[in-house]
Amino acid sequence: MSNSLFSKEMQEQLKELKGQLSRGRDDAPTDAENRKPTEPVALPTKKQVEKTVKRLDSEHVDDDKVLFMQAMAGVTPIEDKNTVSPVKKPTTSKPDATILSKRAAAQGSDEDALGSGLSDMQALLNPVSGEAFLAYKVATLQNKVFSQLKQGKLRWYDAVDIHGCTIDEARAAMTQLLTQAKKNGETVVKIVHGKGADAVLKTCVNGWLQQIPEVLAFCSAPAKDGGTGAVLVLLKKSNKS
Repeated sequence: MSNSLFSKEMQEQLKELKGQLSRGRDDAPTDAENRKPTEPVALPTKKQVEKTVKRLDSEHVDDDKVLFMQAMAGVTPIEDKNTVSPVKKPTTSKPDATILSKRAAAQGSDEDALGSGLSDMQALLNPVSGEAFLAYKVATLQNKVFSQLKQGKLRWYDAVDIHGCTIDEARAAMTQLLTQAKKNGETVVKIVHGKGADAVLKTCVNGWLQQIPEVLAFCSAPAKDGGTGAVLVLLKKSNKS
């Protein structure tokens, strides 16, 4: 009997078995070989991220706001009758030249009308330029008062704009304004004649006013009131004033 626990035949079989086991481990695929290749992951674009954030922001509602909305459901607001509506300031518009001229034509000859019988020819014989500064006063008027008129320190009450009028319309509108001022006890009015290339209306106003005895003085207005495109007229005080 051999000293070995196994016979030679058995030892050969065991050796062969070990060899088979060893070859089996070598042939077995590793974990890395068994894993399938990982598919590439696509990262989100900037536009997709911004869209997601915007959606999350729109879906976010504060808990306090939700509770308040639930508590106020079905509540009807009470109308506050103590509020004061803003008061619109009355606007004073200057007389319209067309209306004044039509009014003068409708009234015809008026004993109290100022400027009846004005001469257009006399006015047009002394033309003035559009940029000329007009200044006129009667000899009896104090220089101090005339200076106040030129400086715009005397308040004017009514005004008329004769832009675009014919000579007849402008004359009628001017005389109607002066007559209206006399009846109302007003002493200073403004006539906006404009300048224009030929300054025809300015020339006429300059000549007309010098023919009216009730006109104490007139001059081109300060810049804030129209400058050389308008005149301030000082009238005698009426008995009513």
